[in-house]
Amino acid sequence: MNSLINFIVEPGFFSSNPVQTALIVGSGTAIVSGVVGVFTVIRGQSFAGHALADVSSAGGALSFLLGINPLIGLLGMALLASLTMEIIDIRRARERDLMTGIVLGAGLGLAALLLYFDVTTRSTTGAAVTVMFGSMFAISPTIIPLALWLGAGAVAVIIVIYRPLLLSSLDKELAQVMGIRTRWVSTFYLMLLSLAVTLSAMTVGAVLSTALLIGPAATALRITRRPLMAMLMATILGLVATWGGIVLAYDSFYWTPGHGWPVSFFIVALIFIAYLASTHLIRLKGH
Repeated sequence: MNSLINFIVEPGFFSSNPVQTALIVGSGTAIVSGVVGVFTVIRGQSFAGHALADVSSAGGALSFLLGINPLIGLLGMALLASLTMEIIDIRRARERDLMTGIVLGAGLGLAALLLYFDVTTRSTTGAAVTVMFGSMFAISPTIIPLALWLGAGAVAVIIVIYRPLLLSSLDKELAQVMGIRTRWVSTFYLMLLSLAVTLSAMTVGAVLSTALLIGPAATALRITRRPLMAMLMATILGLVATWGGIVLAYDSFYWTPGHGWPVSFFIVALIFIAYLASTHLIRLKGH
């Protein structure tokens, strides 16, 4: 067993503090993304998830500018964007997507301005790459408690509102007839979505965070239509992709000494391979 581990993982992997932090934060992110992602796919709000992730980049840029915890900046901006989208209360899907696009454009414009200030006033030349594409090995261990508490809180809320959220996601009119306050459910869901994209933005960056949110969930829902089973499968797929990405990124330092490949690339690549594999599996079942 030890020889197999040593063959897969380069020396010093488990004793590395940056790796330990990446594994802890990445695992929490994968769990939250797997659970929330299933509802995101069922509700057809993948674009909203993408928009919130990109808008959160403005919060990440602001955190660099002010020197505060980046998780707070990312989450604050994502929550502000989600509440803006919900307050407007556009019911028609086409108009809702247009509004989401407007919020997305405004958020990216603000992010560009704040990143400009980061470079010109604080000389943080790596801020843009970190915010947009993530840097898991550079995550501060001080973020771990807050990230885990937020993740645990998100999962707890999902458990509490599971039935009304599922029903309103599948048939909003029926949920209203049954007395479910769909507006409140939608608001809670968007807040949970904001938290999920914030955590994923911390790991793979704002630009690629949708892959961790949507990829495992979409793959799981292609294999099973049972929501609980899909959430379990999405969580497992997210964990495997995250752990695998961290291992491959760490090992890549030995492939090209001193020039390791980005963790986010490997995570997204593994998710994409899993999705393609699920497509092939469905075709085999069809025959």
